[in-house]
Amino acid sequence: MNKKLPVLSISFRKFAFTHTENLFFKLMILEAIKKIKIAVDGYSSCGKSTLARQLAGELGYIYIDSGAMYRAVTLFAIEKKFIGNNYFYQQNLINSLQKIIIHFEPDHEFNPITFLNNKNVEKQIRQIDVSSYVSQVSAVPEVRKQMVILQRKLSVDNGVVMDGRDIGTVVFPKAELKLFITADVNIRAQRRYEELRSQNVDVDFDTVKQNLIQRDNYDKSRKTSPLKQASDAILIDNTSLTREQQLKIALDLANKIIYEDRN
Repeated sequence: MNKKLPVLSISFRKFAFTHTENLFFKLMILEAIKKIKIAVDGYSSCGKSTLARQLAGELGYIYIDSGAMYRAVTLFAIEKKFIGNNYFYQQNLINSLQKIIIHFEPDHEFNPITFLNNKNVEKQIRQIDVSSYVSQVSAVPEVRKQMVILQRKLSVDNGVVMDGRDIGTVVFPKAELKLFITADVNIRAQRRYEELRSQNVDVDFDTVKQNLIQRDNYDKSRKTSPLKQASDAILIDNTSLTREQQLKIALDLANKIIYEDRN
């Protein structure tokens, strides 16, 4: 007589898993799900990096901070005295691009830490002096070409969320989801000011706001890969949104694309 085999039922709530184990199980499940590329572009200090990082964490994707890469190149240029007040020796920087090695390593919370030539520079690249020159450095065609090559290598065969200013238009023009993030300049300046003050950086609000305005103008007007919204990008103005509200909007859009073939 054939007997029905009992159905094995396991409730994971009965087990206490560590953060690493929970992440492992999550990644196992996500491995079988459709992977997409998500481009998050927008203005300086509009919260695009925060959103991209959160989105990658929720989806189990790789997060690539393209802005950190350009900041690392800028820090290199500053240290080598290729750029400063009223001067920029572009050719010297171009000639030294092959000497620049950038990679990321996760911290204890799996946030990416930027390394320049094997040195942790995460704090240095967020300083106001780097912010003052990064738009000039990132406008150099040879620099952008080198970074785009590296960005594409980092994302091969992976679900990835990348933020920047030309991700949806240049780096991943065929990304399945493109977001363009913006916010009122005063709100952006206040966010950036509070971030710098929390790091004990001595700076005033007006200086931060002026820096943002200058960067906006420079990024939008540069000849190579200017900042602009891709024609198929979805605009998110987070002036009045919380981080949680912004994440929900982006996550709903991503899941709709990821699971569209299963409906």
